[in-house]
Amino acid sequence: MPGKVLIVIPCYNEEASLPKVLPELLSTALPDSYQLEALIVNDCSKDNTSAVAKKHKATVIDLPVNLGIGGAVQTGILYARENDFDIAIQLDGDGQHPPKELPKLINHHIKTGANIVIGSRFLEKEGFQSSFARRLGIKYFHWVNRLMTGAQVYDSTSGFRLFDRKAIKLASVNYPDEYPEPESLVVFSKAGLKIAEVPVIMAERQGGQSSIRSFGSLYYCFKVSLAMFFSFIRKP
Repeated sequence: MPGKVLIVIPCYNEEASLPKVLPELLSTALPDSYQLEALIVNDCSKDNTSAVAKKHKATVIDLPVNLGIGGAVQTGILYARENDFDIAIQLDGDGQHPPKELPKLINHHIKTGANIVIGSRFLEKEGFQSSFARRLGIKYFHWVNRLMTGAQVYDSTSGFRLFDRKAIKLASVNYPDEYPEPESLVVFSKAGLKIAEVPVIMAERQGGQSSIRSFGSLYYCFKVSLAMFFSFIRKP
């Protein structure tokens, strides 16, 4: 029986990019006869994100209040758990994560059995590499994560990531609510899940705005570092 893959796309004001992302996604052939479903988690957008997603035949959950990226992703993970998906893959709605890169994550999961597979910009340094300031921040989180977990994750802020059934089960009940990517790696590591990276080619965003502004970057680093520390010392 073919496996089921849920593509979780958290969206806030992404009407400009979805008309390109969704057709490309829904026409993507996955390995091992996996069946794909696209889920848009509309995080209380102020534009026509929901209508655009429904027009392109995606499943849509319209959140009644803005939960932020962590809450939107966890909503998708809960949907994956309740509907018995084998794999959930987070993919940004802004076009930064080309759907043609999806098979790389799935094939790596099949080959290695990793519970979490992260699509990394930095293993082969191809495609869009982000700004210099953000690369410095990502390198910082690489070392913080290595200190706390011993794991080498070079693109720990990447939102392009695969969850298998074990990871879905954990993330559905315990997932950071704000800027969750670095902190969640501490949660997964403490639970004994296997985390892997695979090189992918990313693109620049095709619309919308990043949730992290340059004005708040130092605050972001401090806040996430503190959250990672508390996840690290928290009892299982």
